[in-house]
Amino acid sequence: MDGSNGPTEKPKHSHETSDASIRNLLIFGAGLSLVVIAGLVVSRAVFRYFVGHQGLGPPASPFENVRTLPPEPRLQVTAPMDLKQYKAAQDGILNSYGWADRQAGIVRIPIERAMDILLQRGFPVRTTTPENQGTPKASGKSPNTGKT
Repeated sequence: MDGSNGPTEKPKHSHETSDASIRNLLIFGAGLSLVVIAGLVVSRAVFRYFVGHQGLGPPASPFENVRTLPPEPRLQVTAPMDLKQYKAAQDGILNSYGWADRQAGIVRIPIERAMDILLQRGFPVRTTTPENQGTPKASGKSPNTGKT
């Protein structure tokens, strides 16, 4: 601006000078209504077609095949009870007499009795030491020549 009193320019941003066209809004509304009605008519026709040509069979029962079990392996249903039974069985083996191997003549005795016998007799002790117990194992080389 040069400071002269000439005509003023319009600002670049201004408000809308005309309203929305009512004719265009009515055309859009009518088109949308026609699309919705056409969709409902087509859906009803497809539904009637499938009802007449495809039998649905007997109604489904919520109690049908309730006890069908999945294939193995299955999850534990009562894990705490299973663990309790397992521990009881293991304690029964640890605290009872029985055959470990009948053909070989090996018996199983209660663990408390086995510990008492072990304390009475003493722990097994090695009476002789092997010759090479204190020396390191050979690496496959001959000690005299250094060759394999």
